[in-house]
Amino acid sequence: MPDAPKSNSESQKKLYADMLLIRRFEERAGQLYGMGLIGGFCHLYIGQEAVVVGLMSVATPDDQQITAYRDHGHMLAQGVDPKAVMAELTGRSTGLSRGKGGSMHMFSAEKKFYGGHRTVGAPGAIGPRLALAHQDRGHNGVCPALFCGRPGHQGQVYESFNMAELWKLPVVYVIENNQYAMGTSVERSSAVSDFSKRGASFAIPGIQVDGMDVEAVAKAGAEAMAYCRAGKGPIILEMKTYRYRGHSMSDPAKYRTKEELTEVRETRDPIENFGKKLIERGVVSQEDLKAIDTQVKAIVIASAEFATESPEPGVAELYTDVYA
Repeated sequence: MPDAPKSNSESQKKLYADMLLIRRFEERAGQLYGMGLIGGFCHLYIGQEAVVVGLMSVATPDDQQITAYRDHGHMLAQGVDPKAVMAELTGRSTGLSRGKGGSMHMFSAEKKFYGGHRTVGAPGAIGPRLALAHQDRGHNGVCPALFCGRPGHQGQVYESFNMAELWKLPVVYVIENNQYAMGTSVERSSAVSDFSKRGASFAIPGIQVDGMDVEAVAKAGAEAMAYCRAGKGPIILEMKTYRYRGHSMSDPAKYRTKEELTEVRETRDPIENFGKKLIERGVVSQEDLKAIDTQVKAIVIASAEFATESPEPGVAELYTDVYA
């Protein structure tokens, strides 16, 4: 986890800077993909930054996280070196998984981040197992398991709901409802579009959260983790958020209108709105925000340069980390 800020004003500025780092990093990743420097799939987190930044701001070093394939932002929010993340994206030997995981399979045992999973619904099923490890070891860790709305339809997720509640496992199911599956809106694909109610038949409580408000996310996250740490079992947080780009880089997102996207960007953007709040509170000035942006851009540029200048994995890497 990133180091905790020493004051409230510092913590607010850190929330802003962390979200902005994800935004600028993902923008640069999109450019590198267009240049052919990132292969395979690439799912950007632009628009959803408040969710993982808010959650990680209230996590502890004992907590373990797991998510799906839109995972670059999750790594950055936990304080992983942006250079190592970008190097992994570009398939370089200096990446987190020595360039063999790529965009969809980020992993850091040091930060207790166990993926980056391509399989639909996997975080919902593996999260309770990480939580079971917390329980068996007798420490106070919680597992936030993050996934989007579509995996919530998976049978394995419902099976995990049953197990988690039955054994009172400390897992926070975080459903990042970005309003669309691969190309279908939630309203068209879900009989019940309120994902916070998905655990009702298992007596798992759920809370809807404004996932475009980083402070609302942090508040709900702290309450949910306290619930789990108290031994009450699992809880569901539905984060109402929005992704600005397509499902992946190959998706032109023609299933929604330009007017819809513009309206969200202009009225609900998590970074712009939080920046305005900080100015109104006297925490920062407009010049301070520009300075933060300059610092963040420098970090991202250095990350891209490091990645593109790093060597690709050697042929011998084909035979390492193979267990069967």
